[in-house]
Parts: sequence; C-alpha cells; structure tokens
Amino acid sequence: MAFGRLDKKPNSQPMADINMTPLIDVMLVLLVTFIITAPLFTHAIRLDLPKVLSMPARETPQTITLSIDDSGGLFWNDAPVSFEQMQARFVDAGRAQQKPELHLRASRGTRYDVIARVMAAAQRAGVEKIGFVTEPGGDAAR
Repeated sequence: MAFGRLDKKPNSQPMADINMTPLIDVMLVLLVTFIITAPLFTHAIRLDLPKVLSMPARETPQTITLSIDDSGGLFWNDAPVSFEQMQARFVDAGRAQQKPELHLRASRGTRYDVIARVMAAAQRAGVEKIGFVTEPGGDAAR
C-alpha cells in the first residue's frame, strides 16, 4: 500500500488508493499452486491396514445375520432371500420398538456394489447398527 506521494506540493493529500498489484500476484501464485496440487488429492492411496483380533460380538434376539456369498446370494439368518424380500424384512425390522443390529457376513469374493446396496437398504429402512463379521484367528498374511 502506498500512502504518500513523491511530489511535495503544499496542498497534496496522501494517496488513499489500494495498490492491487501485490494482491493479484499473491492470488495468481495461490491459483497456480492449487492447480498443480489438486490432481494429487484425487489419487487413492493403497493402505495395508493392520490385522487385529477383536472380541466376538454378542448375539441377541434382535440380531439379524445377513450373509452374502460370492455370487451375491443373500441369506437372512441362514435362510435364502431375494433382494426384495430382504428390503421388506428391513422395513419390518426398522419399525420395531427395539432396533435390531445387522451382522453382515460377506465372503471374500463378494462384489462391493452388492454390499453397498445391502447397507443402503438397511439404512433407508431405519436399521442403524451394522457390524461386519469376520473369522476369528484368520491368517494375517491374507
């Protein structure tokens, strides 16, 4: 910002204009920085998450065990169901006084989109507690 003038006239006033050049320079530097770094934020980072042993989940009468096999077949408490039947059962479970817990057992080869559709159907129906069931003491190298 410049506040004075070089000429020394008796009636000269200080310059009250804001010098925009430094502001524009800083903004251009920030713009170029963000243009260069923005593509770096979109790349996924491959992580090998730690394998830990956990306590087994307690089974209650309100627990729903939903199993999904490699081909996307659904099994509600070990009984085969279609996707529409599962949605209807989720709606019934969501209306219950005491909300049940959903224990989701998916095989290793299950496609993610099937799991995501099941979780979305449960959430829409009001089943809020969802847990993923794994095999205890599995090989950590897998």
